[in-house]
Amino acid sequence: MTSLPPLEVIPDVFDPRRYATGVPYADYRVLRDHHPVAWQDEHEVLGWPAGPGFWAVTRHADVVRVLKDSGTYSSYVGATQIRDPDPADLPFIRRMMLNQDPPGHGRLRRLVSRAFTPGRVDRFAAVARERARTLFADALEAARDSAGTVDVVTAVTDEYALLNLADLLGVPESDRRLLLRWTQRVIGYQDPDEAAPPVLDAAGKPIDPRSPAMLTDMFAYARQLAAYKRRFPADDVLTTLAHDAELTGPEMEMFFFLLTVAGNDTVRSAAPGGLLALAEHPEACDLLREGKVRLQAAIEELLRWHPPVLTFRRTAARDTELAGQRIRTGDKVVVFHASANRDERAFADPERLDLARTPNPHVSFGDGPHVCLGAHFARLQLRLFYEEALRALPAPRVAGPHERLVSNFINGLKSLPLQVR
Repeated sequence: MTSLPPLEVIPDVFDPRRYATGVPYADYRVLRDHHPVAWQDEHEVLGWPAGPGFWAVTRHADVVRVLKDSGTYSSYVGATQIRDPDPADLPFIRRMMLNQDPPGHGRLRRLVSRAFTPGRVDRFAAVARERARTLFADALEAARDSAGTVDVVTAVTDEYALLNLADLLGVPESDRRLLLRWTQRVIGYQDPDEAAPPVLDAAGKPIDPRSPAMLTDMFAYARQLAAYKRRFPADDVLTTLAHDAELTGPEMEMFFFLLTVAGNDTVRSAAPGGLLALAEHPEACDLLREGKVRLQAAIEELLRWHPPVLTFRRTAARDTELAGQRIRTGDKVVVFHASANRDERAFADPERLDLARTPNPHVSFGDGPHVCLGAHFARLQLRLFYEEALRALPAPRVAGPHERLVSNFINGLKSLPLQVR
């Protein structure tokens, strides 16, 4: 039986609808200051059934501790999403590297690292830069016909992230929209605007978009593309995976799933979030444009300010204690990256956007054995993106309300109207 906290008002930071209006940073601070490991009820929402609840971990040091200690806080036991998967789906979900613990996780990470090398990623730099330049040029042209405003999400950032990922994976141009469709299905399932009506099972319950039944078309495509790459190899990640004798067919399919979703949505969320921060802080944008702040440091601060991922789940593999709170074997433990990135205990003046901040120990790409495998690729894309943004949009200003994704997992923007000159 899970021990409950004292009867007092503890902010609800679970409900994905809350994030449609903004990340609840004020509530995060209440939790950090008074309930650093706080019980959250997992109520029914948006047609998805209630769950057993979980512990929300909001302080930076505790988040890092959980992420580094896979022996106590397991990715394998219950996978890494807040909602419990169907028990029948769990063996399937555990095939993914994201949902494994060492040593199995390390084996898969080493295998995919052979394909996801900095050298291969860097060869995409020239193409990615030209892509960003072209997308911004087209957006500025469109802005001339719309009173100088442009939605940079639909005009630039969605396409930029999608096409870069397709190049890296080796997905043919004719099939690239499939990647966005699959990403929206998996990531945007909580958002009525992003996802189709949920598919229901025989009992009328929605089927998890990460279940085998909902991934049949993606996996069939991955098998077909891998077979093609064996016959016609190219300089891309899927060619390397398809020719790796140590990688099983199901493991290769899971890598395709992981790279498609995580590889797309990391930049797809971070890029517009960073632009929004710069538009809302013109003095910081001026420093960056004038070269008074190093872009490398600015990227890290923009990632701290707008982390692409809000939360990740672990499951207690044994009884333990965290920040004075007793946690039982089997309890869900969810780390809140966005809260950790604003923790006064780890960052001086964390509510100030300081593009020169150093050190900057943000956890936007995680920590420990599961630190983001694609972080190098993401940082490269963001560097090229911001360089071209600063050339194309010398003084961006917010032109209207932006729309956020309904999600307690991805810190996504669905639209960001900017006034450009």
